[in-house]
Amino acid sequence: MKSSFIIDNTIKYVQKAFNNAEGGHDWWHTHRVYLNARKIAENESDVDLEVVLLAALLHDIADSKFHDGNEEIGPETARKFLASEGFDNQKLEHVVSIIENISFKGGNSKRTFNSKELDIVQDADRLDAIGAIGIARVFNYGGFKGNEIYNPDIKPNLEMTKEEYKKGKQPSVNHFYEKLLLLRDLMNTNAGRELAQERHDFMLKYLEQFYREVN
Repeated sequence: MKSSFIIDNTIKYVQKAFNNAEGGHDWWHTHRVYLNARKIAENESDVDLEVVLLAALLHDIADSKFHDGNEEIGPETARKFLASEGFDNQKLEHVVSIIENISFKGGNSKRTFNSKELDIVQDADRLDAIGAIGIARVFNYGGFKGNEIYNPDIKPNLEMTKEEYKKGKQPSVNHFYEKLLLLRDLMNTNAGRELAQERHDFMLKYLEQFYREVN
């Protein structure tokens, strides 16, 4: 199947799958990650762009957060879809491996797979978790889960295990310290690091204003 057809079919599939999804993990999040991935890939050599774009489109197809913590359903959903499209098996497994390894998971998890394509898609996803968009997504998801916005009696936990991170009911502001402000230094690519800096700085300014208003 030609690359343009598989990309177009995947876009249609993901758009349909994300109908009525939570706003921070909907089609428009995926679309931004897709655009970020394409932009970062332009600065990298020897990259399979088709794998990058398909992984970006399918990276959240069945996020474990919305499936009782099941981390297998996303990769398997992507595998079944790509197989149904007659996609090349070796590339299919590359896409699935990216999906299996892309998540932050509290920052203490180690990759079991490495590739330049994973580096790119992971950076693209992390970019959408920071800056103005990242701030909007944090509070949107916190509201969706019924979390507090801010509670000075509950301190950020930087030593959370993977399971604690997945099940956490921390105030939304704590998430800046537990994840968002860590992402700039976890970027894999030069382009990702450059794009992350402005967004990181914006979050720091936001928090300064937030605490001025709180106090």
